[in-house]
Amino acid sequence: MYATNVRRLKKNPSEALRHAEQGPVLILKGNDPNALLFNLTTSLGDIREQLKPTLAASLFKDPVLSLGAAAQISGLNLSEFIDHLTQLDIDLVVADQQTCKELDTLDS
Repeated sequence: MYATNVRRLKKNPSEALRHAEQGPVLILKGNDPNALLFNLTTSLGDIREQLKPTLAASLFKDPVLSLGAAAQISGLNLSEFIDHLTQLDIDLVVADQQTCKELDTLDS
């Protein structure tokens, strides 16, 4: 699935339309999913299958699902799902206070 932000969409909407012929286009506002662009000739069944990875990525980012559970829902294997998250610029690990303490310990 192709993802673009609002700025790139404004500059070159025809690029997003070309990608929409292949599958849904995810429109990001900042780093958050905001809208989807579909080609009207695509069947609803195809759209449903193409949306599974995006839905799973959103549920992982929110943190509703673990990485493994999100990968299962997406219909992709784990490495493909990680690649999908990378394309959407979604971090696999989010640093928290404990992570910062552990990094300080490693540094000393």
